[in-house]
Amino acid sequence: MKPAYKWIALSNTTIGMLLATVNATSILIAMPVIFRGIDINPLDPANFSYLLWLLMGYMVVSAVLVVTAGRLGDMFGRTRVYNLGFAIFTLAAIGLTFVWSRGSAGAIELIVFRMLQAIGGAMLMASGAAIITDAFPANQRGFALGINMIAAMAGSFLGIVIGGVLAAINWRWIFAVNLPIGALGTVWGFWQLREVGLRHRGRIDWIGNLTFAAGLAMVLIGVTTGLQPYGGSSMGWSNPEVLLLLLGGLAVLALFAYWETRTPEPMFHLELFSIRAFTLGNLAGMLGAVARGGLQFMLIIWLQGIWLPLHGYDYTQTPLWAGIYMLPMTIGFLVAGPVSGMLSDRYGARPFATSGMLLSAATFGALMLLPADFSYPVFGLLIFLNGVAMGLFASPNTAAIMNSVPARHRGVASGIRVTFQNVGMPLSISLFFTLMIVGLNSTVPAALFSGLTANGVPAALAHQLAALPPISYLFASFLGYNPLATLLGPVLGQLPPADVANLTGRTFFPSLISGPFQHGLVLVLGFSIAASLVAAVASALRGGRYIHEEAHEEVAVVA
Repeated sequence: MKPAYKWIALSNTTIGMLLATVNATSILIAMPVIFRGIDINPLDPANFSYLLWLLMGYMVVSAVLVVTAGRLGDMFGRTRVYNLGFAIFTLAAIGLTFVWSRGSAGAIELIVFRMLQAIGGAMLMASGAAIITDAFPANQRGFALGINMIAAMAGSFLGIVIGGVLAAINWRWIFAVNLPIGALGTVWGFWQLREVGLRHRGRIDWIGNLTFAAGLAMVLIGVTTGLQPYGGSSMGWSNPEVLLLLLGGLAVLALFAYWETRTPEPMFHLELFSIRAFTLGNLAGMLGAVARGGLQFMLIIWLQGIWLPLHGYDYTQTPLWAGIYMLPMTIGFLVAGPVSGMLSDRYGARPFATSGMLLSAATFGALMLLPADFSYPVFGLLIFLNGVAMGLFASPNTAAIMNSVPARHRGVASGIRVTFQNVGMPLSISLFFTLMIVGLNSTVPAALFSGLTANGVPAALAHQLAALPPISYLFASFLGYNPLATLLGPVLGQLPPADVANLTGRTFFPSLISGPFQHGLVLVLGFSIAASLVAAVASALRGGRYIHEEAHEEVAVVA
């Protein structure tokens, strides 16, 4: 292997990771424009499932398939799987760009193409870290994986800004921008990347694949459906369908675990969990994803629904500016990620990953003390430190996981690592929205009713609006809509102009919801602190620097 090859592998896989994460977050900001473009109202309760699945469908599909993609890479070549994933991702972007239908049919087409894109994304994510691990020597893997993860984090925030800019032109540009980058990465990958790691021929564990995919999909679909109102409840956790999906999914996953211990060619390779560094690293990674995943949504809603309107920003501008005001978190990650990756190559992952989770818990505790209308320099400093905490943790933890496994299992190990993180994200979002809504339900209805009636809204309508599920106005704020202007609708024409101006102004709703939101945020941040501290304990118990050594592990198998 030529020395220059490792940099070719790093640059291509970094482009792949950047593309996947930019695409994942740019759609968040462009959602109102996309739905208006296909003539569908995302705030109509009948359309809420379309909105939720366009946001969460990608996460669910990628979480379900990423281990299978890693296993296929171990068997048939990680580069082959990676390049095929790049091609599928790009083809799905073409489909998204040219969605032809309008209304509900257009929304379904978008969801289907996003799920198809998630198949390509799963193949990219599963194989990317394994390709880097194969290409770099053990004493440089932390640095290389750190660069790759920096691209992922930078992409997640750049996507918010890029989405805001492109959405102002046309919603199709959100997906069209992926085409030249995807084509370049695909052609470059097929041309330059080659198989340099150990390949292990074997049979595909079809029963394991099907039971794992079915069980995990049922759990994640149940969790996602639980966010939707059901009957007279603001959430769907009492919905029999949700309970059936969750319990049935767990039962199928138990069957999967049983099968994996009996089959000679397992999909999951449960014996990898006998490696302490691998098991505790994945546990810490999942808890870290749970701690921060949903919280990013909460911070964006905090900015878009409360802080930015209170400081004179129109609701239509808040999605873009929320992304800009979140940049200190990205900068903190960019500062800490490469440094911690390089140092972990020398000193091991434990001190950096553990201190990262402890710093994360400290920043969550400090955010809990901020008022709803905070001083931005203080907020900016805290999210910068939170970005530093993620940078300290992410690349050392990834390098430690990948270093701990035999070379022939790097693909499936990378898939397991990504699955733990991808499962953590939708679980985190669902849990955080549930905790936030529990907090809002206890205080918002009475405050909203009194505020509306004081400004001329008839009592019957005020009671109806006060009884709406809190997720309605949370998503309104998240999508850049003025919640009360949207919810009151035609009633505004029956009110005096002064009351209309007050109700739909920039300060009425933020002032009304700031107290209840703060109460809900305390529950959310309290959970993040607990998850971060448990992750720190898991990280500390992983042991010292550990690299799995294997005879002839750098010899590639010829197809």
